[in-house]
Amino acid sequence: MLNAVGREIPEEILKETGKQPYQGAFHFDSVEYKKDAPKTRPVIDPKKSKLLSNIHEALVKCGIKDGMTISFHHHFREGDKIVNMVMDEIHAMGIKNLTICASSLGKQNNPIVPYIEDGTITSIQSSGVRGGIGEAISNGKLKGLAIMRSHGGRVRAIESGEVHIDIAFIGASSSDDYGNLSGMRGKANCGVLSYAAVDAEYADNVVAITDCLVPFPNYPAQISMTNVDYVVEVDSIGDPEKIATGAAKPTKDMRKLLMAEYCTQVVANTPWFKDGFSYQTGVGGASIASTISLAKIMREKGIKMGFGLGGLTKPMCELLNEGLVGKLFDTQDFDMDAIENVNHPEHYYITAGEYADPFNKGAFVNKLDYVILAALEVDVHFNCNVVVGSDGMITGAQGGHPDTAAGAKCTIVIAPLLQGRIPAICSDVTTVTTPGESVDVVVTDYGIAINPKRQDIIDALKDTNLPIKSIEELRDIAYSITGEPNKVQFEDRVVGIIEARDGSVMDVVRQVKPFEFG
Repeated sequence: MLNAVGREIPEEILKETGKQPYQGAFHFDSVEYKKDAPKTRPVIDPKKSKLLSNIHEALVKCGIKDGMTISFHHHFREGDKIVNMVMDEIHAMGIKNLTICASSLGKQNNPIVPYIEDGTITSIQSSGVRGGIGEAISNGKLKGLAIMRSHGGRVRAIESGEVHIDIAFIGASSSDDYGNLSGMRGKANCGVLSYAAVDAEYADNVVAITDCLVPFPNYPAQISMTNVDYVVEVDSIGDPEKIATGAAKPTKDMRKLLMAEYCTQVVANTPWFKDGFSYQTGVGGASIASTISLAKIMREKGIKMGFGLGGLTKPMCELLNEGLVGKLFDTQDFDMDAIENVNHPEHYYITAGEYADPFNKGAFVNKLDYVILAALEVDVHFNCNVVVGSDGMITGAQGGHPDTAAGAKCTIVIAPLLQGRIPAICSDVTTVTTPGESVDVVVTDYGIAINPKRQDIIDALKDTNLPIKSIEELRDIAYSITGEPNKVQFEDRVVGIIEARDGSVMDVVRQVKPFEFG
């Protein structure tokens, strides 16, 4: 069955998951949505302590058994130690057939790959995966399906009861003995605990794991004691120094700096760039550089940002400190400067639901004027791929990409024309993660393409000196340099699905076919 982005969704996948094919970014507009997720809450004896001696005891108290769904958050990114720590203990107990529902998984979690291979973990639900886990899924080693959701889509799935979490594990930078949790005031701060808020609200059992136990009450709390069953103190929950890794680092690449300047000029010449505008940028090097570049024009023109949103980095926090932005709303901190800035009085913690849930009565993404995003591939239909690499391996995450693209007035995607020797602008992306209807402008180092549906942006930029081209022209330039690449070869087996924000199927991911020499 073809969906709204022209992807063939196998009938057996729709039957297995009970889902519909994607029918458009706002297909469910005004449809009544009921939060059906069951909540279980025990009656607490006031004399009873929530403090437990170790993770094993917590697993026993929570009644861990085969077939459960357990959840994690990823605010420590490559510095996270919680997932491996918990899974090692679960594996030692001989538990099998688990589903992991994580906000994201990365290279730091490579040690759990053997647990996929031996059947301890049989399903994974996440915004994405990187490293060995992505390779294991792409090579067909995961018995069940991998389901990739946006950050907002994950909240929707949990609130609706589509995903039921048996045990949530929350790594907290600080906690008191009663489970008031924060991403601050500890020896290993991650800033905020936004992605874990929905887990704490709806999971049957919530286990806080901390390496900094503080006196009661640990206030202000980002997650309340009313949602926490047990608290376990360990030696270390994560390394904050490894939060700012990979794409989250600033760039000195001249090509990315050029794209950042193009991006800034697009923003500066469109009608929403005025006092009080709202803005979010991703964590790619060019995206971060665009914030630095934009600040110069804001100073020159005397324009101040109303609010900044999303995963935050040093440049956005510097705008707040300088008074160039009124408020920051934070779902994740990508470097130590952003973590330290959480203490600023106009820097606010928000939950992932407040940030991007498509089925609530109003998320922050819907109030964005601009969002600046990166992509692995963009095709001539403006569809974006941020999950599957050019070799067919799962290597990225949806994150808030589809959420912000759908909500912002002007969605700008930055991608170099070539990723190494592989065209990033192509005829058809390997896998659709963000639909082209939500993408307005594509910025490359060879020129800028505007979605033909956005005549208002075309008119705004027509008299500038920006190198405006059609998306087809950019594709043709890329192919003239490298030739049209051969398509990745896949097996028939579907190993994962890319969920749209509303829970429908945007695309499927198939098992990679082994490369044959000769």
